[in-house]
Amino acid sequence: MAHRNLPLPAAVYGIEIGKNLFHVVGLSCDGTPVQKARFRRETLLQFFARAQPSIVGMESCAGSQWLARKIKALGHKVRLIPAQFVKPYVKSNKNDIIDAEAIAEAATRPTMRFVAVKEEDQVDLQALHRIREQMVGSRTRLINQMRAFCLEYGVPLRQGAGIFKLELPRALNDEGNDLSPVMRRLVGDFFADLRRLEERIREVTQEIEAVADREDVTRRLMTIPGIGVLGATAVLAAIGDGLQFRKARDLAAWG
Repeated sequence: MAHRNLPLPAAVYGIEIGKNLFHVVGLSCDGTPVQKARFRRETLLQFFARAQPSIVGMESCAGSQWLARKIKALGHKVRLIPAQFVKPYVKSNKNDIIDAEAIAEAATRPTMRFVAVKEEDQVDLQALHRIREQMVGSRTRLINQMRAFCLEYGVPLRQGAGIFKLELPRALNDEGNDLSPVMRRLVGDFFADLRRLEERIREVTQEIEAVADREDVTRRLMTIPGIGVLGATAVLAAIGDGLQFRKARDLAAWG
């Protein structure tokens, strides 16, 4: 690390996150900039390992959760800020250093709303939910595509995944309808894809259910009428134990 990039005493740092380059601005207790520096990913953590414990602010974006956990483990207090709340603090023309200074200033505001730093388990659980949601959407599109293909040959199939899975094999095996040999093969291949997709959905759902069974937060949430496994684990992935909210109304406003 270059000598000019060694940490100077600062009360708060702001980080502008990039893919490979990170711009850092340090402010004193009275808000005066005391350091402006640029780092690559491998040297950024070295900088904060040497810096005295302080407040570190950054925008909540892709990659910010990982960086927040790393810097928090080094003894700093990390504050993640939604990007729209940083914008009012940007001065003059926008660039990375000015953005980092705006983030540092926003991190010191007593009324600022911060994003909670997620643990690895929360990030994994949120990924499971997003993957499952994507696969369920793909299943719906696949069923609709097969239904449309069959309808082009005068073979209507009723709506609903369960009914569809019963009626389609009958239609494919019925030599009396007008489905062409090519269409029977194509729809049959799609139906095999559907079965494989549903197996993946079951596997991911079982992983989510296992989390719901072992976490105290989800078990308590599921005692509320109307909240099941998916709802409880989605809440856990999004807000953890919820201690960042002072009262229930704050959680309702956040949602």
